[in-house]
Amino acid sequence: MGWPLECKAKALSNPNSRHSADTQLLTWVQVVDFERTSNIMKLRTSAVLYAITLVLLSGWSKADAQNAPIPIPLTSVPTFSTANIGRQGHFYVGGKWVGEPGKEYMRGAMYVEVWVPKKIQFKYPIVVIQAGGGQTNVALLQTPDGRPGWAYDFVNRGYTIYMLDLPARGRSAYVPGFDGDMNPPRTGSMMEEVWSSGRPPATPQSTWPQYTKHTQWPGDGPNKGKMGDPIFDYYAKTDTESPTGRDMERLTADDVLELMDLIGQPVILLLHSGVAPSGWIAADTRPKLVKAIIAVEPVAPPIENAERGSKGPGRLWGLTNQPIHYDPPIKEPSELRPVSQDKPDGPGLIPCWVQQEPAHKLVNLENIPVLNVSGEASYHRPYSHCIAKWLNQAGVKTTYVNLEDVGLPGNGHQMMSEKNSAGIAKFFMDWLEKNIH
Repeated sequence: MGWPLECKAKALSNPNSRHSADTQLLTWVQVVDFERTSNIMKLRTSAVLYAITLVLLSGWSKADAQNAPIPIPLTSVPTFSTANIGRQGHFYVGGKWVGEPGKEYMRGAMYVEVWVPKKIQFKYPIVVIQAGGGQTNVALLQTPDGRPGWAYDFVNRGYTIYMLDLPARGRSAYVPGFDGDMNPPRTGSMMEEVWSSGRPPATPQSTWPQYTKHTQWPGDGPNKGKMGDPIFDYYAKTDTESPTGRDMERLTADDVLELMDLIGQPVILLLHSGVAPSGWIAADTRPKLVKAIIAVEPVAPPIENAERGSKGPGRLWGLTNQPIHYDPPIKEPSELRPVSQDKPDGPGLIPCWVQQEPAHKLVNLENIPVLNVSGEASYHRPYSHCIAKWLNQAGVKTTYVNLEDVGLPGNGHQMMSEKNSAGIAKFFMDWLEKNIH
């Protein structure tokens, strides 16, 4: 933009107007500079606004992408619907301070997880006492091959379920010097032998006649049930240490009792494997808070160990290593006067220990119905029935079931992890709904 020619000519021809022309020239220059600055500012503002617009559009695009529907269930991560779960709880019971002043530890607390269905169909909740030999309540959540575990089976049918990490296991603290030494997880070869039948028993003494009938361990192919198979390896990852403290049976029972008192209404106890004695103690101590017991291969037999050829005393009070109530009362377990059967009750079984008649009665358990079950191929099979025999002789109405007799063949001891786990849970619930009111 130039200074107008007519203005320039007038200024040069009239000396008197020189000063005025200079003033006009200065004014024109200022106007030009302002217009240039204004145009530059407009350009810069437009560039900034354009950049901001790009950023916002990019952000909106990303937000839209993030908010876009994602296919459920995920294909790469095992997840299960919680549509039938109305509430969940995660808390601890038990525990007390131990140790010298200045070095106190909280010992014996037990982690509890509860699932409450949206629609409760059965008024008695199930308290599961399992986790013997290195297991935690993870075994109830998911099977090794990625199916929903027993916890989902129960809650989906309308049962409230309590799951426990017993003291010094899983999410319940282990205190060295008080909880005994920790047994390491089982070796792979041992798990192949007792859980999956991936290999035969190691010795004639540790064998059992039924192991060849094991068909329910999950997996396919020549490596099924063996180290290196993805399903077997996944199960092995869930196996943990187990405490050896001599008071763990009583300590666990005390925590279960505190939980039962907290619940404040009758429950169903589901007992499994080596920690079952704590459940028997809890039922004996609070019989009015136990509506029924499902005993899934509880540690057995009474009086003397027999697991895979082992020997020596075990559960001298019949069901437990700790005192429980008999009538007539006894002060020492020897007063039960146990004797071994002359011959076993059938092929592939061992003789059971029973009381000499007249038998002492488990007076606090007499009004609690018990379902005792055993897997067809389990290493517990040779002696599982001995618990039911002891209970019935002691006046406790106990139904003993070999699972193959109700259409559930081929199971080992860790049946909640096996292919027909949902069918077994259904059998338990069917029994409860037929017998418990």
